[in-house]
Amino acid sequence: MTERRHTTPAIDVAVTDPRDPVARHCLRAYFAELAARFAGGFDPGRSISADDDELVPPAGLLLVATRHGEPAGCGALKLHADGRAEIKRMWVAPGARGLGLGRRLLTALETEAAARGATVLRLETNRALGEAIRLYRSAGYREVAAFNDEPYAHHWFEKPVEPTDREGNDPWTPPTSPSASRT
Repeated sequence: MTERRHTTPAIDVAVTDPRDPVARHCLRAYFAELAARFAGGFDPGRSISADDDELVPPAGLLLVATRHGEPAGCGALKLHADGRAEIKRMWVAPGARGLGLGRRLLTALETEAAARGATVLRLETNRALGEAIRLYRSAGYREVAAFNDEPYAHHWFEKPVEPTDREGNDPWTPPTSPSASRT
């Protein structure tokens, strides 16, 4: 399997093992920010899990963004056999905010989910994260009834996606080869 990378100058977004030191840095910073911003704090042990084993293929994945080689953000997918995928652990470092990195991570997660056969993406978020709520709405996610019992969530969203193959093609359209067009 070819590793899919989402790059632009100075920012690299790549599938990363959640045990990698850069991934660990991003996840610790994510949890610390939630603890500071949520009324009553945040305890990862009370939240619905997204453990390391759930964030590596084939169960899921973790994308980590680096800017000039430094941790800049992350986002994760948990994949389910029924075609659903959950977006988890979306975070952008304060110094990288305003660069469109949150949208890039979200788009990259959508691409990765579609390449793995997902037909619907789901996520939940806390009311304290207004910028995340605005991002999800502007990206086409619609608010739905609660689909889990996440104790920190106030908003649940979902968005349909079209499954694609690993190269980003619609799996229902047969590939065309150069020899097929010869007469």
